[in-house]
Parts: sequence; structure tokens; C-alpha cells
Amino acid sequence: MRALVARAAGTPPRVEEIVLPAPGPAQVRVAIRAAGVCHSDLSMVNGTLAPTYPLVLGHEAAGVVLAVGADVDRVRLGDHVVLNWAPPCRQCWYCGRGEPWLCAATGAPSVPSGSTDADGAPLHVTLGLGALAEEVVVAANAVIPVPAELPFEAAALLGCAVLTGIGAVRRTAGVVPGDAVAVIGLGGVGLSVVAAARAAGADPVIAVDLSAAKRDLAVAAGATDFLLSDDTLNRSVRTRTGGRGVDHAFECAGRAATIRLAWRATRRGGQVTVVGMGGKDDVVELGALDIFHSARILRSSVYGSSDPDRDLPELARAVLDGSIDLGPLISDRSTLDEAPAALDRMARGEGARSVILF
Repeated sequence: MRALVARAAGTPPRVEEIVLPAPGPAQVRVAIRAAGVCHSDLSMVNGTLAPTYPLVLGHEAAGVVLAVGADVDRVRLGDHVVLNWAPPCRQCWYCGRGEPWLCAATGAPSVPSGSTDADGAPLHVTLGLGALAEEVVVAANAVIPVPAELPFEAAALLGCAVLTGIGAVRRTAGVVPGDAVAVIGLGGVGLSVVAAARAAGADPVIAVDLSAAKRDLAVAAGATDFLLSDDTLNRSVRTRTGGRGVDHAFECAGRAATIRLAWRATRRGGQVTVVGMGGKDDVVELGALDIFHSARILRSSVYGSSDPDRDLPELARAVLDGSIDLGPLISDRSTLDEAPAALDRMARGEGARSVILF
């Protein structure tokens, strides 16, 4: 079958023929029908993360169960499923504390699975999935059944961008009606944060990006204001918040510079939630006196502080009943052969989410 494969850091990925194993015990084979192109995939290619190559990219996807291994009763043939790139083990210390998003058994950027057809080299897959492929073989606990009437492109986004963004608002930060919110970085995750903040009753919801082209996307997602990320940002945010700053700032770009922007845009006693995943050498510097005097809270949101087995079916129902509209999040629909171009657009900061349709 065909998949998008990266051969080395900094090398453009290309579509190749691959060979996957048959599903073993506690595994399932899934035909992918839609897959989102996520910034984490770009991080696998550009060297921000350190996976093992050759690597099948992709971890945000939905499809149909083709085969199940022994001891699998979670899904059946023909079920529609969303892939979960961080399936909790339910046995470790973190899972026992009700924090499955920090599960000790997840988090490896790549795991071995299958081989390349060209030279038979051992193959690795992104976050245990490798979902930018026609088919995948994954652990049974990495698939979550969803209603068959849920469109595949919407289901795919639930598996990463939407669960991460909505979870950051609802579960990590706990935004309540009347809170002032700023969202910095308007990719698929950032726009999900905008939509969730507006749905939670936040006002204003200030969307921030380097590109003026993101204005219409932000407004469609629910932003009350759009600001360019420049030297006037802090003053502009405070003008809209009685001179204080926002109650919640969500950083969705994964950069030290934008984390500092979020920090400065937040009022004393407010919360800064880092949703974007940055590089290990991109260091955030904050003054000790500033930390004390501002009384701000700085924390990250890993996978939206969510339990996908619990939260994803709830989001699927919300999409079906119309209370969540994912239309503004999808800016491009492409084929697998066009996936490298989708990654290039993401690297340039263009659009929202590109979805690969199979």
C-alpha cells in the first residue's frame, strides 16, 4: 500500500509503497478514509522531534476496521473509528490518578511497524500510527468507535486538533462565561481553541496570528477580535480588556517568543496555557520578580488534558447535533500525492487544517 514516508530529518517526504504486518493479538487493521496534516507531522520532518527513520507520517485520522486480531472485542469489522495517538494503558501511576493524557506508556515519537517495499528496510510509524497511509495496523486501544453517520473528515480532526483545542479550554484552563481570552497561533488547534472559548461564553475572544490572511478564518471560528502579532500586541490586547490583559492566553504555536507574548498579554493572576509543542532548545526566559509580582499561572495542555475514550465520543455527538461546527477548520482537501504540498503550506503558516481524503 501507499504511504507518506520521511527518510531523514530535513528531507522532503514522498509517497512510497510500504508493507505492513498482519494484525497480531490486540491489534486491528484500519483502512484510512481521511487524515489531517498536523504540525507535529512537520516536527517529525524538520528535526524538532527525534523519530527513527524511515518514518510513515500522520497521526490524526479516521477510517474503517478491516481486520481484528485475537482477543479484540473493542471493535468489529466495518466499524468506523478515530485513531488515538496517545492510548492510555490504564495501569500506570498517572492513569491511576485520572491523568491518562500523561500516561507513562505513551509519548514515543515513533515505533517500528512493517517495512519499505523498495529496499525492505525496517519501517517506523509516527506516534504508533503512521496514519498518512492507505491502511494502518495499530493497537486495539488506539481506535475509538464513532457513529457511521459522522463524516470521515470531521472524525479525523477529532483525533488531534479538536480534542486538543477544546480540551485546553474546557479541561485544562476551565474558561467560564465572561472570561477574556487571547489565542496566539491560528492553525487547526488554535482555531479549535477559538471556537471552544466562544462556545464557553468568553468575551472578548482575541485571535492573534502573524498572517492577516487568518482574519476570516478566526472570525468564522468565533473570534470577536483579530490582531496581528507585532510590537503593538500587548497594548492592543489591554485596550480591549480594561487595561488589565486577558484572563486566559492560549499559546498554540509552540515557540518561546509567542509564549512570552502570551505571558505579557495576560492580566495579573491570569492563566497562560501552552498548547503548542516547541523545540527543546527554544528556551523561555521570564524574570523572577515578574513571576512573583504577576501571580500568573503558566502551564501546558497535553492532548487537551483529555481522556479520548470518554471525550471523543462526546465531541462526535456534538458535531452530529450541530453544536460544534468544524467547517471553519478545514482549509484544504487533498489527495495523498498532494500531502507534501500540504506540509509546505503548513510550514509557511498558510490556511487552517489540510485534510487528506482517501
